[in-house]
Amino acid sequence: MAPILSIRDLRKTYDSGFEALKGVSLEIEEGEILALLGPNGAGKTTLISAVCGINRITSGTATVGGHDIARDWRAARDLIGLVPQEISLEPFEKVHRTVAFSRGLFGKPKDDAHVEKVLRQLSLWDKRDAKVMELSGGMKRRVLIAKALAHEPRVLFLDEPSAGVDVELRRDMWRVVAELRRSGVTIILTTHYIEEAEAIADRVAVISKGRILLVEEKARLMQQMGQKVLHVTLQQPLNAVPEGLAQFHLTLEEGGRRLTYHYDTKAERTGIATLLSALAAAGITVADLDTEASSLEDIFVGLVHGDEREAAE
Repeated sequence: MAPILSIRDLRKTYDSGFEALKGVSLEIEEGEILALLGPNGAGKTTLISAVCGINRITSGTATVGGHDIARDWRAARDLIGLVPQEISLEPFEKVHRTVAFSRGLFGKPKDDAHVEKVLRQLSLWDKRDAKVMELSGGMKRRVLIAKALAHEPRVLFLDEPSAGVDVELRRDMWRVVAELRRSGVTIILTTHYIEEAEAIADRVAVISKGRILLVEEKARLMQQMGQKVLHVTLQQPLNAVPEGLAQFHLTLEEGGRRLTYHYDTKAERTGIATLLSALAAAGITVADLDTEASSLEDIFVGLVHGDEREAAE
């Protein structure tokens, strides 16, 4: 099956000479959630804007549902819904009319049943007659999503959808995204909240300085690149790590009551058994052990910092 979105060697250079996208290639399957992660200025919004036809690409190609975004832009754009970072809504218009108007912009016939379905899906139905200016920030973001879904797109771009939204509403947004995926919508999500990607994404793409550093299934990425930490709680506190344990690169925490040991999940041996034997030989009594896996945020930070170091060299 052909991907719903195919991007090949996409480049964007501004008149100033700044190269915002440097040969980005990416394929996204229908019905998946892809989290596009990257620091500020990495090229996330530029990439989305290029695919959506807001920015003109310098070179390369992109197709949506088989339609080239440059040669067959109208058909490609009809398949795309975009929720931008900025909240830009007519403040005096009612919610229902705002969403229905967006449907008309794409030449779709009037369909009150579909508009009602979208508003109910986003918990906006009871606010349908409210003016946009009367809504909270979280509700306004829901209206932006409703507008993007009004013309029944197959691909939905969410550019920082939960920025400025409190934790409870953010969790509601995750639920909405999961429901949209179940209805067959393909979702590309950019976010600064890496726990969002960890919670709902199928795959993760990391972009830095206009280049894609990595595209991988979330679970496989965390398995392949993740590290684990072993926390060793001691019966008696230590003033310092004994010299005989230097090979394990331990750190002493919590007033000398806990030793922390990092190990690679991909290694043939973790070294934990050797460490415990060395602790016993040093006369150190262990009270408790617990492990902690590295998060997607740890992996992301490592990738981006690694890219920055390579660029500096």
